[in-house]
Amino acid sequence: MDTIGTRLRQVRERKLITQADLSVASGVTEATISRIENGQSGPTRPSTARKLAQSLGIDPVWLMFGEEDETEGKAAA
Repeated sequence: MDTIGTRLRQVRERKLITQADLSVASGVTEATISRIENGQSGPTRPSTARKLAQSLGIDPVWLMFGEEDETEGKAAA
């Protein structure tokens, strides 16, 4: 099952960004990023998804809901 955590990890690893680097870029703690990627968090807040998506240059809607789009949605504005 494709989850926000698996999508986040896929994009982050494809872009060769560490959790620590993403944390600095997004303002989201490294612990939170780890919990999201490992499925150990509750529902991800939209504000958190927006911060992560913007830092990765992807569409936050794609990150949250994972519509079947191989391009990860449009770049976040």
